Amino acid sequence: MPSLTKLIDFCNKRLSIDTIKDFHGSLNGLQVENNGRVSKVGAAVDAGLVPFQMASKKGIDFLIVHHGLFWTPPTPFTGVNYEKIKHCIDHNLAVYASHLPLDCHREIGNNAILASKLHLSPQGTFLNYEGHDIGLLTKYTETRDDLRASLQNIFPNGIIRMEFGPERPKKVAILTGSGQSAFSEIEKHKVDTFITGELKQNHFNLAQEMNLNVYTCGHYETETFGVKALAQEVAEAFDLPCEFVDTQCPL
Repeated sequence: MPSLTKLIDFCNKRLSIDTIKDFHGSLNGLQVENNGRVSKVGAAVDAGLVPFQMASKKGIDFLIVHHGLFWTPPTPFTGVNYEKIKHCIDHNLAVYASHLPLDCHREIGNNAILASKLHLSPQGTFLNYEGHDIGLLTKYTETRDDLRASLQNIFPNGIIRMEFGPERPKKVAILTGSGQSAFSEIEKHKVDTFITGELKQNHFNLAQEMNLNVYTCGHYETETFGVKALAQEVAEAFDLPCEFVDTQCPL
């Protein structure tokens, strides 16, 4: 069995994790250690107690997650937070988290993979945070109906559409997860269509006022791509089995 240290080094280098600043307190990288050896790689969107329990039942001892254990403000290890840590220790489960580094990665990031699945051509990036752009700008040459059908195929659990933009979109912005912070940037870059995970009610009015096509496809669903891709690369590099832990979150 390969060492945990080798897997961590692989992930850190693949994501350039030390060069990309994240939200304060997110602590990207290894968050919980195991006994130092790995027999099976797993991927999950969230570092929750149930995903941990599901991972252990599948024999996973190295779990890559997008939303890690640590944010701001710090939370004491009591209640369910204690149960999470206790489960990891009792079941020899190492947890590795990558938030923004896995969103903005140009090859295995959530935005990049979704763009590839939609056959969108990258044109640039937007929404800078601490020196790195999080979102992706793309060129589109088909119709709005074609784009909607592609999204419905990728996200069979359903999408929400707000179609107030052109029937033949030309510039599509992608920001997986939460898209609430993107609207001023969208206007700046003259985007006509926006694909994201989730929004708030007031963004319906903004979509109308800005003549935008907007598609929300689920925060969880739009952020499954990166962890799956990274876990698969790790598994192939170290000749290990790999499995996705799907909690089927509807949000």
